Amino acid sequence: MTPFFIIFLFYDHPYAKLWSLIIFVVASITDSIDGYYARKYNQITKEGQFLDPLADKILVSSAFISFAIIGVIDYWMVSLILFRDFFITGLRVAMSQKGLEMVTSNVAKAKTTTQLVIIIFTLIILSLNGVSINWLYSVLETVQKYNLVYSLTFLVTLFTIYTGINYLYTNKSAIYSFIKLNGSRN
Repeated sequence: MTPFFIIFLFYDHPYAKLWSLIIFVVASITDSIDGYYARKYNQITKEGQFLDPLADKILVSSAFISFAIIGVIDYWMVSLILFRDFFITGLRVAMSQKGLEMVTSNVAKAKTTTQLVIIIFTLIILSLNGVSINWLYSVLETVQKYNLVYSLTFLVTLFTIYTGINYLYTNKSAIYSFIKLNGSRN
């Protein structure tokens, strides 16, 4: 669904941003449902453990990169978010190939939720731009006056960095084991 999300986000049509929002929400919900049923019915596979987080990262990364291209947020925020997410994902994959697991904490799950919330909030604001409803206009004016999309994305960026550091600290013994395994081969 990510390509359609991006196409609608950049398409010049009055309802394109709304469709982009709908596609993003549907993709997020179906991803959650898929994971829930995989765990519930014990249908977890190695491929699924690799592809599911990768698909999440592609969708979320596409949104943040698109927002930077549009000029809503800065590229440095996107770079930090992408670095954290792909570094941790790459480390997890490399460690799992050695039979080691990294534990996902509730803080990391909260990070994903906050990223999804800010993306959906940003998409709602982008969807409502140009709508001429008086009370809605004042809401959009407040969002722009206080630069809420930028400020909230800044907070999500800081939280993302924190969760990366927390992830490494929480899994330090598994990471040390991984380093020892790789160091003994040289």
